[in-house]
Amino acid sequence: MPKWLDHAVFYEIYPQTFLDTNADGIGDFQGIINKLDYIKDLGCNAIWLNPCFVSPFSDAGYDVADYYHTAPRYGTNEDLKRLFQEAHSRGLHVLLDLVPGHTSVEHPWFKASMRPERNEYSDRYIWTDSAWEWTENMPCLRGISQRDGSCAVNFFSTQPALNYGYYERTRSWQQSPEDEGPRATLEEMKNVMRFWLGLGCDGFRVDMAGSLVKNDPEGKGTMALWRKVRAFLDEEFPEAAIISEWGEPDKSLPGGFHMDFLLHFGPSHYNDLFRCEEPFFSDRGQGDASAFVEKYLETCEKAGGDGLICLPSGNHDMDRLAKYVEGEQLKLAFTFLLTMPGAPFVYYGDEIGMRQVEGLTSVEGGYSRTGARTPMQWDGGVNAGFSAAPASELYIPLDPAPDRPTVQDQQGKADSLYSYVKGLLALRREHPALQNRSGIRFVGDGAPGVPLAYERECEGERLLVVVNPRSQTASFPWNGALGEAVFCLGAPAVQAAGAVTAAPASAGIYRIS
Repeated sequence: MPKWLDHAVFYEIYPQTFLDTNADGIGDFQGIINKLDYIKDLGCNAIWLNPCFVSPFSDAGYDVADYYHTAPRYGTNEDLKRLFQEAHSRGLHVLLDLVPGHTSVEHPWFKASMRPERNEYSDRYIWTDSAWEWTENMPCLRGISQRDGSCAVNFFSTQPALNYGYYERTRSWQQSPEDEGPRATLEEMKNVMRFWLGLGCDGFRVDMAGSLVKNDPEGKGTMALWRKVRAFLDEEFPEAAIISEWGEPDKSLPGGFHMDFLLHFGPSHYNDLFRCEEPFFSDRGQGDASAFVEKYLETCEKAGGDGLICLPSGNHDMDRLAKYVEGEQLKLAFTFLLTMPGAPFVYYGDEIGMRQVEGLTSVEGGYSRTGARTPMQWDGGVNAGFSAAPASELYIPLDPAPDRPTVQDQQGKADSLYSYVKGLLALRREHPALQNRSGIRFVGDGAPGVPLAYERECEGERLLVVVNPRSQTASFPWNGALGEAVFCLGAPAVQAAGAVTAAPASAGIYRIS
């Protein structure tokens, strides 16, 4: 396990809309380099960079046409290498977004696989034996070439699925993960990883990591595949990290990943907290976090080992946090996010409360996600400081609201969300009990009338975190001794008669005496 993950705090960058330095309306590598000091000053020490490889961009770069070259709109391979170097000089690590499950239809591998004559790429993708036969339980492309067969796709029709084999095989064309074609696919993906790690990247966030081996209902085949990748990394790049988009840490972590996210899909009840009609982090008091807590503890027990379970503020596939959680409630949500175990992930702009922009025309396959990918709002200048291009040429339109939040405005205010997040990240660094691998014990599960409350412990330090977003007091039974507050938002909690009562709309971190 890379030691640097013990204290990692990630900042996710959607490169298209972070900072444009050449006035073409699209963000670039130089823009990220220009803001590395901002990221470090906020308190993050690692970056997750969304896909930046050559692509026709039917799905914002998740349809890769060349794994070995960056998309020219962001810069060159040398520019990305310089980004790695500049980040490292500031003590920051950089993860690239790896898309191993599919390519673009424009990838040379796929074009070669469509040929009717056998070649080294014929089995790089999943093809049936006949154009009249569908791929089982998957959408497919048909009638697209002289090759007789239908080709499976993973998501959009522009994303043919790479072949890693089938765990349970029911058709003649379904290959084993140990067949030549699936093994060649895996070896080539390892070569891609070698290439970028050799240029200085620090690892990968892996897109759709649980989807590679097909007809794999319990994930056993896919877990075995990723254990091979982990063994390769441990041998050749022991400081490289791999994080899965899987959403089931009880599979991904035993499968070899260092970290997994609890996300808006899967069984985690993550949406109960932030993204539903009545989220827990609402002052209306109708939300309920207890199912999340129950599932979280169950997942931790099943996952075992030393992997990290991470809770992001959001990402490029979710509605913005501020769509459902507003005002001071955002501070309470961040109190929870930044005091939990696992590596925190801050989606760009969430630290200033950037809003979901509704009603936008889809850009590069974003559809409903487009409104969460709008340009970063740096200041009150032209295009909020994102780009010197005409507004009509921006990759995605800006939030048009005259009161849209900006970094410039919030950096100068002690009571801003930015200052609050920065302060919490500093507090996390100062207290071993709040860091990534420290233990947790829930004592309040966020059920109706109950706050979220949990003990964190490490190196002899014991802290109690209490978060109550409701507009009424909330209590939980607790027999510990409530000590001094090391942090408080709103009125401090009060202990009496074997219970702790949290004030309305409050959060606190207390020493356990």
